[in-house]
Amino acid sequence: MSSILKYSTIVFYAVTFIVLLWRSHRPANSQIADKRGLMLLIWALACTLHALHLYPQTFTSQGLNLTFYNEVSFVLFMIYTLVLILSITKKREFIGLFLLPIVVAGIALTILKPEIHVATSNVRGLQLHIVFSLFSFSVLTISAIQSILLFNQERHLRKAEIDGMTRALPSLHDSEKFLFQTITIGFILLSIALITGFLFLENMFQQHVAHKTILSILAWVLFAVLLWGRWKFGWRGQMAVRWTLGGFAFLILAYLGSKFVQEIVLHRVLDIPLS
Repeated sequence: MSSILKYSTIVFYAVTFIVLLWRSHRPANSQIADKRGLMLLIWALACTLHALHLYPQTFTSQGLNLTFYNEVSFVLFMIYTLVLILSITKKREFIGLFLLPIVVAGIALTILKPEIHVATSNVRGLQLHIVFSLFSFSVLTISAIQSILLFNQERHLRKAEIDGMTRALPSLHDSEKFLFQTITIGFILLSIALITGFLFLENMFQQHVAHKTILSILAWVLFAVLLWGRWKFGWRGQMAVRWTLGGFAFLILAYLGSKFVQEIVLHRVLDIPLS
């Protein structure tokens, strides 16, 4: 049953990507926009199948199972569910074009991996820290993708190159507003994740989590400076893109880079998850 869910999820995500790609390259007079509702329905089915596959693997009787492959899959599920919810009322679905190939690859990796190693924790405070960490990473991933879309949209508009994707996106002002809304939400969630980590972990700078802590704090500082610069100096455009991607680079090293090294390179699975 698990294998059927995995393959079905991959198929539905792949179909969603194809439809999104088709819509992004449609001619101006095309009627393909009428199929947006169908595309969102296929996307919702993919997320539902993903959840059905992921839930029993992640929420076990021993606690949370968040090894590298599971964490990647779980984070991608949260990102795509959030983008789907946003896309119901706003034109945010093209964020998915950047991430759908990654989510398919992430699920495929769970098929190829030889066995499941369970890293668990039943401590409620630690689980709270994990939840806020994963949510902050998911929201700030959306911010990073949105910053790339914003940069691309601004470049096309300056050159008067209006393609299908540029037409489908919201106005530049709305895109920029959305970027800073997601950064603000992600920054708040990251702040809570760091606070709960210091409260519920005995030592946030112990050997196996020190690098994650330091990188997360560096990411927090970059996003804090960006939000301050936006409030104080009205930073926008390329300045906002650079700071967003810089903060996200530290974050992805903290959340997935450290776990990749520990589990895939060094073959260590810790009793307390790294997130």
